[in-house]
Amino acid sequence: MTALRGPPEERSPAELLTFGVVNLDKPPGPSSHQVSGWLRDAVADTLAERGIDATIDQAAHAGTLDPKVTGCLPIMLGDATRLAQVFLEGSKEYVAVLECHGSLPADAESVVAEFEGPIYQKPPRKSAVARRLRVREIYDLEVLERNEADRQLLLRIRCESGTYVRKLCHDLGLALGTGGHMGHLRRTATTPFDDRDLYSAYEFLDALAFWLEDDDPEPLSEIVDPAERILEDIPRVVIPESAAREVANGAPVYEPGVLEVDSDVGEGDLVACYTPNGAAVCLGEFVADEGRDVAVDLERVLV
Repeated sequence: MTALRGPPEERSPAELLTFGVVNLDKPPGPSSHQVSGWLRDAVADTLAERGIDATIDQAAHAGTLDPKVTGCLPIMLGDATRLAQVFLEGSKEYVAVLECHGSLPADAESVVAEFEGPIYQKPPRKSAVARRLRVREIYDLEVLERNEADRQLLLRIRCESGTYVRKLCHDLGLALGTGGHMGHLRRTATTPFDDRDLYSAYEFLDALAFWLEDDDPEPLSEIVDPAERILEDIPRVVIPESAAREVANGAPVYEPGVLEVDSDVGEGDLVACYTPNGAAVCLGEFVADEGRDVAVDLERVLV
């Protein structure tokens, strides 16, 4: 019989490390890929030293940050990597320094505000995606501080996933009439995570050591969240454990087996299915067609 996960709040350290997420404060220097690799290797070594037969050959980060950029970089461990697509659904927030190439104009704030809304962007040459013109949404854009002496504007940017802040700063410089480029950049949020509970890689490694050497799981339980946290903003569908076991074998979620659905779910929406104890089972596309028995077409199985 397929083993299902227990309630998120009751999971052991090993269970968290094989289906968990760390809201990491990325330091300047290493790439996002390097950081996630370090955490993956540290987890694998720790589980092996405790004699736990669990394969941790995967870790993934949510939204790549350039080596010099700092801030919110959620790291998914083990099976939680199957939830990476969820981060494409949410917004990102940054604090950036715009380095202007001339004196700051008096109307800088109003010029900056004009960039709220949909904007056109073409990915830079070094980007991993095709360099085609595309539209990205700037939800909020404000000037937090002006530094007249150093010709700098401190900006807060909340935007659609996939927005290139470096390109935005270049375009802002042109609009201001001074020219400009991005200075320091820090990501303060990637939905549903933000900078209110960030942890450094050193704190994570210390927590692993407390569990390994002192048999103290408390620091690890504080730093590593159950992977279900990633799904906080995704509509919920609750199914019984019997249906969850069928899903684990590749079956879709059939309408007669659905126990509960969030009221705001619509046809084609991405949904997360849970057992009644709050354990995530799968991601899928909601089907509202009354002519079908299927309620959710599977995209990612999590058990």
